[in-house]
Amino acid sequence: MRLGIDVTALPPQPFGAANYIIHLVQALLRVDTTNEYVIFSKPRHAPLFDAIRAQIVLSAFDSPLLRVLWEQTALPILARQHRLDVLHSPHYTMPLAKPCRSVVTIHDLTFFLYPQMHLLYKRLFFRTMMRLATYHADALIAISHSTRADMLKILHASPDKIRVIHYGLASHFQPVSDSRVLDTFCRQYNVPRPFILYVGNLEPRKNLPLLVRAFARLVHNGIPHSLVLAGTRGWNDNAIFTTIEELGLNARILFPGYISQAELPMLYSAADLFVYPSLYEGFGLPVLEAMACGVPVITSAVSSMPEVAGDVAILIAPDDVDALASAMQRVLTDRALHATLGAKGLARARMFSWERTAQATLDVYTRVAQHQ
Repeated sequence: MRLGIDVTALPPQPFGAANYIIHLVQALLRVDTTNEYVIFSKPRHAPLFDAIRAQIVLSAFDSPLLRVLWEQTALPILARQHRLDVLHSPHYTMPLAKPCRSVVTIHDLTFFLYPQMHLLYKRLFFRTMMRLATYHADALIAISHSTRADMLKILHASPDKIRVIHYGLASHFQPVSDSRVLDTFCRQYNVPRPFILYVGNLEPRKNLPLLVRAFARLVHNGIPHSLVLAGTRGWNDNAIFTTIEELGLNARILFPGYISQAELPMLYSAADLFVYPSLYEGFGLPVLEAMACGVPVITSAVSSMPEVAGDVAILIAPDDVDALASAMQRVLTDRALHATLGAKGLARARMFSWERTAQATLDVYTRVAQHQ
């Protein structure tokens, strides 16, 4: 088969769905030595992919609007020119002038479920394009059973079209035990130990004011920890900083900014506890990354988080500050529980790999191509 993958939606700093796109394509080029690949990429991301194993076709449009116009006009022409059997659009949308058999990945349905947490133009665009992609695509990939259920309920997708394929986990996510390496890393980012960690965008859906309020109760109880909120500032994040100011926690809450994928294992390994109180996730990759690094996890008992965490994380209601504060206090003070959660998380994380994700995705391509 000649397989095309459109990676032009990748942002300058990859996170979430962007990491899925990068790792999926890299894993496909490792595990599949039979088929031919054409990768449609912006110039800055082309080095991420193996130019020997794949043909790279460049798109120079950085503007989101121009990228969409390119997707809907130039990409169908390029797909025909390259005689593609299947085109995979791994970020919600696809060319509506369908040039060949098509696969679309749907990561979550926040644009429908939490529209107030997105800018107006984004929710209008993605709601329309996701409905059209659901109708026109030959196959749909849902990244969790939770996302699949939302697709059936909200997008009225055909059950026969959907294949659930979980995110994978990069092999470098593992515990870093060298204390000198961890100390050097923490000094570099001005992160004093001990600390509680969150990793992800700073945006309303991540529910960080709840985490700040729960942390305030632990500070009142005398814990020595700082709270580290690592990630890029997102849209409408003012409530986080307002809550911190109101509770007088400026000196105890740290913002190291975006941490690269290569450095994240050190950040996770240096933490005493990882907390991810999100209101909704299509998958929740940081939960898996933290478990792979041996740090105990507390996360929300909603959407995909229980599916990812299994029975090796403490699950709390995302609106219950008392439950979150109590769980955090318990993990930090009960060393046996702390060790048990860390060990179970390591075992759970070994169930996920990008090679497994790639092989399941390749099976979708094969099935779609055979039904021409």
